Amino acid sequence: MKKVTLVLTILILNISCGNKKEPLKSENNTKNQAIVTEEFIYEIENALTPQCHASTIEVSNGVPVASWFGGTKEKNDDVGIWISRKVDGKWSSPIEVANGVQEDGTRYPSWNPVLYKPKNNPLILFYKVGPNPREWWGLYVTSEDDGLTWSEPVKLPEGILGPIKNQPIQLADGTILSPTSTEDENKIWKIQLEISTDSGKTWTSSGDLNDGKEFRAIQPSILNYGNGKLQLLSRTSNEVITQNWSYDYGKTWDKMTSTGLPNPNSGTDAISLKDGRQLLVYNPTGGTWGDRVPLSVGISNDGKNWERIIDLEPLTPETDKEGEEYSYPTVIQSSNGMIHIVYTWNRKTVKHVVLDPKKL
Repeated sequence: MKKVTLVLTILILNISCGNKKEPLKSENNTKNQAIVTEEFIYEIENALTPQCHASTIEVSNGVPVASWFGGTKEKNDDVGIWISRKVDGKWSSPIEVANGVQEDGTRYPSWNPVLYKPKNNPLILFYKVGPNPREWWGLYVTSEDDGLTWSEPVKLPEGILGPIKNQPIQLADGTILSPTSTEDENKIWKIQLEISTDSGKTWTSSGDLNDGKEFRAIQPSILNYGNGKLQLLSRTSNEVITQNWSYDYGKTWDKMTSTGLPNPNSGTDAISLKDGRQLLVYNPTGGTWGDRVPLSVGISNDGKNWERIIDLEPLTPETDKEGEEYSYPTVIQSSNGMIHIVYTWNRKTVKHVVLDPKKL
């Protein structure tokens, strides 16, 4: 009996020590009751581009609209911005609605679309064009018919990039806070907010909210606790998700600090739920260019203590392979309370998941 116990103990220790990604307990890796929908926006065999990345979603007057950049490969000139709409329970065939073709025929890659619908205003699709994130510029198009047709592109003013990856939020007084960031030739990464008080017609910048040296941070998301209390969560190359806090509706911000949550230099997203909880979608792994699997959901009541509750893409023998990637999530909560998440599925397609917050 003692020998059997010893062998089992050694096996358990070997399994635990060998799994650096620490997946959730097996009972949480089964189909979670909170998951209402899991689907690909398009099937891989029907893909119109070899690769895709950086997806975003919005529900406009009840119509889910998704966007991403797609082409032969990220950074290539043929990469454009694609759109699909879910109508009568089915995602439409993707169409390219924007690209980086210039008046002289030169073409640059397109990057990081962000869908956002301000209150009582048309749907906006922000995106970037340029040879790389150090030289890109911001543009947007709008839709009056929930993503069916789109306006001509408008270039944002000099010094305004638009939301870099994650959605803006709108405060009770109508002020829009748009999370953005910059990267320079010295590999300094800094985050900022862009602020609009006229539904996105004009913008001002908060200026840098970190020094780019202690933490190299980009792609923040905004959590809103009410009564002026806000939190920014950012991707970094420091192996952690960082945070900034404001207690005056974003007018001033505390110094950037670590949340203690791991980050493999990969995009995250977070929202404040209608029930007062905070929800984060992230890769709970470390490394400066670490593993982008699993992709998980965390919940918090205070933005300081997080509980990892679901692995949307669990660590399995099939996903624990070189090059596997489930990353760059966008998360929103629609007017009916459902939580919509889209993310890169191995750069081959976009996956859409719907969660019921009452079952989280």
